[in-house]
Amino acid sequence: MNTEKETSARQTPQRRPVIGITANFEDGQFKLQPGYVASVEAVGGLPLLLPPHRPQLGEAFDVLDHIDGLILSGGADLNPLLVGEDPVPALGNINSVRDEFELELIRQAYARHIPMLGICRGIQMLAAALGGRIEQDIATAHPGVLLVKHSQQAPKGTATHFVTTEPGMIRNLFGVRFAVNSFHHQAVGEAGSLFRVTARSSDGVIEAMESRDSRFVVGVQWHPECFLPEGDRSMLPLFRRLTEAASFFERAKAFHRHRVTLDSHCDTPMVFPNLDQPTLNVRSDVALVDFVKMREGGLHATIMVAYLKQEKGFDAKAYEAVDEKTRRILGQIEAWVKDAEPTVSLAATPAEVRNNFARGVTSVMRGIENGYAIGEDLSKLEEYRKMGLVYVTLCHNNDNQICESARHDEGYETFGKGLSDFGSHVVKEMNRVGLLIDLSHASEQTFYDTLDLSAVPVVCSHSNCRALCDHPRNLTDEQLKALAEKGGVVQINFYHGFLRKDGEATVEDVVRHILHAMEVAGEDHVGIGSDFDGDGGVKGVASAAEMMNLTRLLLQAGVTEAQLEKLWGGNFLRVMQKAQDYAKEV
Repeated sequence: MNTEKETSARQTPQRRPVIGITANFEDGQFKLQPGYVASVEAVGGLPLLLPPHRPQLGEAFDVLDHIDGLILSGGADLNPLLVGEDPVPALGNINSVRDEFELELIRQAYARHIPMLGICRGIQMLAAALGGRIEQDIATAHPGVLLVKHSQQAPKGTATHFVTTEPGMIRNLFGVRFAVNSFHHQAVGEAGSLFRVTARSSDGVIEAMESRDSRFVVGVQWHPECFLPEGDRSMLPLFRRLTEAASFFERAKAFHRHRVTLDSHCDTPMVFPNLDQPTLNVRSDVALVDFVKMREGGLHATIMVAYLKQEKGFDAKAYEAVDEKTRRILGQIEAWVKDAEPTVSLAATPAEVRNNFARGVTSVMRGIENGYAIGEDLSKLEEYRKMGLVYVTLCHNNDNQICESARHDEGYETFGKGLSDFGSHVVKEMNRVGLLIDLSHASEQTFYDTLDLSAVPVVCSHSNCRALCDHPRNLTDEQLKALAEKGGVVQINFYHGFLRKDGEATVEDVVRHILHAMEVAGEDHVGIGSDFDGDGGVKGVASAAEMMNLTRLLLQAGVTEAQLEKLWGGNFLRVMQKAQDYAKEV
């Protein structure tokens, strides 16, 4: 454990969250009502004006590198041609330059989980950019409906009609029914699948919507920025929530800039069964892990594995075939890395991972998922370690020549429960050569047999908590405690079937499993092993590009930066170092 003094010294630098505010553009001038800036400053944010321009490749992305939150301000109508519609007669002034800029800005900000607040035109732009629909003119869209006055002549800071809320953040802040101001003739017609409507006026017009997932993305139809200049602070809680969300986002970004982050298990070669993918140095449409997504998500190191399906053959011919496949996959991983040099490099030790990070280089380590790969030849373990491999998962979903799996299948040839006699030799040899023993997929008997026999701590590179999701692949609390007592580490997995039994798993479930494992095993014995491109990936952390979102939610859950450093690789690298040190000693 770090001392309080050491922990304090390692805190990442903090600053006021930067809130980008899009500006209106008319008569050749950029314009912004002063209430936006005043409201952001009043709640501790640092406002940054974002003038519109025609987006070129990468420009909007570069802007987003420098902000922690985004306010989409009011202004002119959206050009309907940009969403595939002809204009209605009541359409007002449009500004295509601003429209194109903001549509792209919103899509990229949403993908990066940047907190967003859309105001008036802003809520409409959120809908237009993210799968919803806007009404070009409320009266035209609702003929014969008695409408409230949505474009007031009263002073801007005066509330003129009521809205009624549904459960959500807006209701929590302002109550079930409250009054708002109103300066618009357009509105959101359909919020789309990414949002839920949380407020309406009495005529049914949508007045607020909120993201359905863990993102802070909120849109309101009224103008909350107009109240503060009139001395009314009632709308500041909305800006405060945005700034708080932006602060957590900034802290997550800062953490990933200053700390090594490691994912202990991904199956990316499995996505390309013919191993004909020439590069991972561009964004892949099919793989959840590539070097572009790793950089976007602030992920500095991953362990790519050669996954081997468990076959029923236990003879020389079968072992020869699996050996050839293993070497082919390991060679492909190496080729991907070489193609991406010098920004990506292979690593085989904790020191190499840390040195690569210090140089701004992404690390790729290699492992084998299923000890079936070695056949019955112990010498291959030393050979694989000399090739730079860091761990071998003893089995996969069926029993093999080494041990019994968690999903024991009577249809396969077995060698009894737990470790076989040969498996005991495998454990000792892996200790001797410095290969980490990975017990993900192993049965409980295999787990305890290995803990008793191994001279060094072991890992479960992608496993979860059975107390939260009753699945034989997950670890019981007793196993978590035993693993910790032996100095090992469990790396929490993102597969929905291991996260919850019913309903759709999300990143919040990943957080639940991490927190439970920390409570049971202790903060020194938990890490992150996504299983991306195997079965891992859920809403909120669906690819390597979204890893920073997990950090944000862990911070919001009260996890400290010192604990995050352990979770994001510190614990795993410590166990790896012990295994490699033991090999040097013996």
